[in-house]
Amino acid sequence: MKYGFVLPRGDARTAADFASQAEKSGWDGFFVWEPVWGIDAWVALTAAAMLTERIRLGTLLTPVSRMRPWKLASETATLDNLSNGRVILSVGLGAIDTGFKDFNEIVDRKTRAELLDEGLHILTNLWTGDPFSHAGNHYQVEITEKTFSPPPPPAQKPRIPIWVVGAWPSMKSMQRVLRYDGLLPNIMDDKGKVRMSQATPSEILEMKKFIEANREQETPFDIVIEGQTPGDDPHKAASIVHPYKEAGATW
Repeated sequence: MKYGFVLPRGDARTAADFASQAEKSGWDGFFVWEPVWGIDAWVALTAAAMLTERIRLGTLLTPVSRMRPWKLASETATLDNLSNGRVILSVGLGAIDTGFKDFNEIVDRKTRAELLDEGLHILTNLWTGDPFSHAGNHYQVEITEKTFSPPPPPAQKPRIPIWVVGAWPSMKSMQRVLRYDGLLPNIMDDKGKVRMSQATPSEILEMKKFIEANREQETPFDIVIEGQTPGDDPHKAASIVHPYKEAGATW
């Protein structure tokens, strides 16, 4: 089991200082959230990369629907090289109450899901450095040998790990998860709405079994649980985490 810290607020200098302290204290990952308008996540993580050597750096999470996939590909690949291969990209539809409507971002769930799928397809192809074409409902990309001058690909192989929000038991959502490298679990209620409470260990185990039975890639796969543990009581913290570890959570 690996442990990450999510910075709740703070500027790029704060992120760098906290990431440095987290690394010295033995944490495995340091994460920031990506706001519609606010402290830029990738600038903050770049600052953190300059003061650290080991700790993984990532977002929790990046709403791809409001990103230009080529810009996100540039940011993540650049930081992965700067940090010697320490980037993790977490993606999902995003929470629309964080400023989507204020800036006229798309709020329709189906459209955001389409943009997420197309965006990830474009991003992962750009990371390879090879020419490709994409003709979707929202993006059209045509990269040829003559027009393409790619930057260095990410340091990590086969790619930067992508953790994806999966809404269990929605098969469309879980099929997206299967294509990538990690699961951020959400649970849907009987009315098809995302439940506010965290997934239980038994639900994590059920999702893990589904992934093992249906995922074709043999690359590593993470199951990521978000929550809080007391910093001054290691035994209590361990007792909170242990059932999730037993169920298959890796972070």
